[in-house]
Order: sequence, then C-alpha cells, then structure tokens
Amino acid sequence: QINTIFSIGNCFLVPFLASKSLSQTTQHINKTQHCKTLPGLVSSQAQLCRSNLELMQTIIQAAREVKKVCQKTFTDMRWNCSSIDAPKFLPDLERGTRESAFVYALSAAAISHTIARACTSGDLRLCSCGPIPGEIPEPGYRWGGCADNLHYGLLMGSKFSDAPMKMKKKSGSNANKLMHLHNSEVGRQALRDALVMKCKCHGVSGSCSIRTCWRGLQDLKDIAIDLKTKYLSATKVVHRPMGTRKQLVPKDIDIRPVRENELVYLQSSPDYCMRNDKLGSFGTQDRQCNKTSSGSDSCDLMCCGRGYNPYSERVVERCHCKYHWCCYVTCKKCERTVEKYVCK
Repeated sequence: QINTIFSIGNCFLVPFLASKSLSQTTQHINKTQHCKTLPGLVSSQAQLCRSNLELMQTIIQAAREVKKVCQKTFTDMRWNCSSIDAPKFLPDLERGTRESAFVYALSAAAISHTIARACTSGDLRLCSCGPIPGEIPEPGYRWGGCADNLHYGLLMGSKFSDAPMKMKKKSGSNANKLMHLHNSEVGRQALRDALVMKCKCHGVSGSCSIRTCWRGLQDLKDIAIDLKTKYLSATKVVHRPMGTRKQLVPKDIDIRPVRENELVYLQSSPDYCMRNDKLGSFGTQDRQCNKTSSGSDSCDLMCCGRGYNPYSERVVERCHCKYHWCCYVTCKKCERTVEKYVCK
C-alpha cells in the first residue's frame, strides 16, 4: 500500500509534494523500511528519510499546504493549480512553464516553512527554537518566546528538495534542472524575507509596558501572494553558452544575467481557455466568474469571450449582531439569494 500512497510519477520533488495521494494520505512513515518503498526518491533523499523519519511526516504536511495554498492563491485565474490535484502531474508543470516555476518555488518555500515551524512546535526532536537575535532590542522590548528555526528549515528543506536536480545521472534536461533549482531558491528567498518580528504585550491592565518579541515566519499564504507577483512578472529564459558553460539567460534581454529574486521559465504557457490534455489545460468551462470585476476573475477574461450562464444560490449569513458587556457578541442568521455566474 505504501507504494500506491507515494506514487510520484517522476524523480522531482514537486510531484512528490503536490501529488493528490500524498496530500490526502494518513499513512505514517514510522519505519526505516518505508523509505525503501518510496518510488522516485534519489539516494540522498532516501538516506535523509532513514535518518529522520519525523521529517517525512513534515513533508506530507507540506504537501497538503502546497495544494491548499496554491489553489487558494490562484482561485481568480484561468490556471488555478488544478494540475496538482490531478491523478498524475500534468504536462503544464513538466514543460518548464511559468506555472511550473511558481509551484517549484512554493513547494521549496513550503517544505522549509513547515520544517521551521515544526521545530518551534516541538514536532521534530532534532531541532528546537531559532536563535535569539544578536542586536539589542529597543527600550520596552525584550527577546523571548520561541522563534521559528528558519536556519534548520532552509538547511533540511534544500537538502531534500534540491537533491534530484543535483544528480548527474538523472533524466531530464540540464535547462529544466537549472530552472527548477533557480526557482526553488527564489521560493526560499521569499521565505527569508517573510521572517518578521512578532511580539506579545505584558503590563498592568493591558498597558503593554513590556513587549516580549521573537522572529517568526509569516503564514505560507502570504508568501504565496509574494510569489504570485513574481509569477506574473516571470522572465522567459533560454539555455545558452556563457563563458565556459551553459547558463539560463533572459530570452529577450540577454544583456543581463537572471536576477536572483525573479522566477524564470523556459516554455510559454497555453491560455488555459479550453481543455487540452496534451498541454495540461483543464479549460475554464463551468468556472465561476465575477460579472462586475475588471480583473483576471472577470467573466470576460475567465470565460475567454465564450459568455457565461447565471444561476441563483441561497446563502446564510450572520446578521443583526449585538455586542454584550462584557464581552461577547450574539448574531442572528439571515438568508438571502445571490446571483452568480459560470463560464459557458
């Protein structure tokens, strides 16, 4: 059964993280023998699995987060991360498209993010809270609490996620490997940028005279929004000789190297308007659209000019809410009918 649960489809991390079976499994990796039965793991990944079984449970958690956060982030776009909910990894994520760039970046960020927070929560025995910052805090502030262990998360996350792309004898073009390595590092850099100061107030009657602070990571959904911005401005690249070796360089602006903080892709994406299994497009038929929007979720853009059908739906909402001293709120439930729209 473990073979079925962890069917990967190819050797790269992203299918492993994003596969539907993995994100839904309740199987626990609690024996070193399980590591041998995970198809697609390269030797260094299997070794990491054997030496730290708890880490694999964290990776399963990251898989669930990648699927949930990706689909939530792109709910207003024609491509809505449906590819990672398919029985197998679809071509739109295997061809080096900008969608592939986003998913690799998000997956790399997610695994390091989940490991860093697992250290803080005590779910991993080989790590603990992150270090206390060296700088002296401002008056009224003090370092304390339990910081997210970003260093350990990045260390273990990159070891696992980058291993397949660094195998010399593995299949796949060097251009794709370089692209995946670059975009994974962009994801981890977005994670570094998401380490912020968080504080808790102390004082008489909530005066907040003293604040205990620590370094904590923003939620993965916030990191995904940052990566979505990079996705929208991603740079198309080509694999060409630069000096003594081939490198990725911008296709239309080859006078500069690829920037460290930009997502890159090799192949143009389909428009995702119509279903095309060869390209990995599900199309937008029956997708919900927003009639009053002028953005990507508008009925004109989402439906690709095919038109849309209206339908009515009854929704129940909280209403007539009242605040009671002290301190709770009571509400009634109100029902109303709303008109919604789906693409033809």
